[in-house]
Amino acid sequence: MASAAIAAATNIWTSSTFTDGVLLSSASGFNGCKLENIRAGSMSSRSSALKVSAVMAPPQPQQRPPRSTGAVKHAMTMTEKILARASEKTRISPGENVWVNADVLMTHDVCGPGTIGIFKKEFGADAKVWDREKIVIIPDHYIFTEDERANRNVDIIRDFSHEQGIKYFYDITDRSDFKVNADYKGVCHVALAQEGHCRPGEVLFGTDSHTCTAGAFGEFATGIGNTDAGFVMGTGKLLVKVPPTLRFVLDGEMPNYLLAKDLILQIIGEISVSGARYKAMEFVGTTVDNMTMEDRMTLCNMVIEAGGKNGVVAADKVTFDYLEGKTSIPYEPVHSDDSASFLKEYRFDVSKVQPLVAKPHSPDNRALARDCKNVKIDRVYIGSCTGGKIEDFMAVAKLLHSAGQKVKVPTFIVPATQKVWVELHMLPVPGSGDKSCAQVFENAGCDTPAAPSCAACMGGPKDTYARVNEAQVCVSTTNRNFPGRMGNKEAQIYLASPYTAAASALTGFVTDPREFL
Repeated sequence: MASAAIAAATNIWTSSTFTDGVLLSSASGFNGCKLENIRAGSMSSRSSALKVSAVMAPPQPQQRPPRSTGAVKHAMTMTEKILARASEKTRISPGENVWVNADVLMTHDVCGPGTIGIFKKEFGADAKVWDREKIVIIPDHYIFTEDERANRNVDIIRDFSHEQGIKYFYDITDRSDFKVNADYKGVCHVALAQEGHCRPGEVLFGTDSHTCTAGAFGEFATGIGNTDAGFVMGTGKLLVKVPPTLRFVLDGEMPNYLLAKDLILQIIGEISVSGARYKAMEFVGTTVDNMTMEDRMTLCNMVIEAGGKNGVVAADKVTFDYLEGKTSIPYEPVHSDDSASFLKEYRFDVSKVQPLVAKPHSPDNRALARDCKNVKIDRVYIGSCTGGKIEDFMAVAKLLHSAGQKVKVPTFIVPATQKVWVELHMLPVPGSGDKSCAQVFENAGCDTPAAPSCAACMGGPKDTYARVNEAQVCVSTTNRNFPGRMGNKEAQIYLASPYTAAASALTGFVTDPREFL
């Protein structure tokens, strides 16, 4: 009996790893390290292992407290916990390769046809997807165009969705009037949240680099290529290297002239476009605690602009309230352990941040908006998954209404989704006398709100709404300002918050919004 029990003994291994940067503790935040030393030098990697054996035996009266009551605790970050659960492991460490089970796979009209082609090539022309209720297909990028190839892409994902019985295919059949398309949503990253596909503790893969937006809901969300997506489509799994985590602590009261876009531009300017390369970016602090879901989505949306693998914010009451009524699927939030190991920690006093822009041609080319006041602009673009949410438009309307002036340059309004478009016309702007955003925009001389889509954020065909077809200067609430990103390769794009974009529209120059707030 004893030998059989010993043969069935369970060996549990655990190790503690010290990585670059700072180890946190629940008591002090740092284990003896100064808070201001956020760029701590490399610490040598060390590890120790403990082998524990448990032997099954018949129940006996307990003579003394047991030496061990289960698996040895291994502190993990939020990202590590999510990937551990999804890979059916009790513990994982940065750098480890694990097979991860996907909860949601998203693709759209740009990458969907390629993903479908790879799926059929590798799994067979008659193959079925791994789970028709876990795949979300959203046409959103190049929709309102006469370009035949763009239109054909939508036809391909439509045919595939019908063939496979994809439950969540948000189709558009009449491009002449998006409002008659009940299923059409708009920009995938905002639509995923609005339709309840973003849930704490889950894994979401998407064929779009800004899939990281969904990390605002306390899940692991990252962009993948068509080949990986084709594999997930057939198996529901993907091999993932566990990223180390950078922690960004944002504390302090947000000044009334700042928005979440300013904060992420501050961070990217601080660490550069490669500063988080293949790393998780975890956002914490009193400022984050007081943010809305849309603010958090803006933060996580642009982690890819710092090279990040994913961004993440711990789920809390704000998250749960947002998800109320949006999903019936149970979810289980996770949080980083107090003693989890972070590669580095960065701390920001938000009250000292000023309105920012990212000058051409990189998101980390940070500058104070007031220092660019002599930059004459040709247009303003307000939209995208970064800056096309209802709270973004409310901020624009608030500034325009308080200024009581007309815009001096063409100002394009592109709501992210059909729901946002409706809210633009229905929700009153506080302090405006019950005027809607659309009414405020009309009074200020902005262009009529467009059909919801990605529109000019990624250039697209030449007839794409608001595409920059000439070598113009544009202030934009989008997320990238690389040459040609919004159309013409000679165009100069200044990334900015909705406040800064609105202020700039009123003056015709890059403008600090404090002039109007």
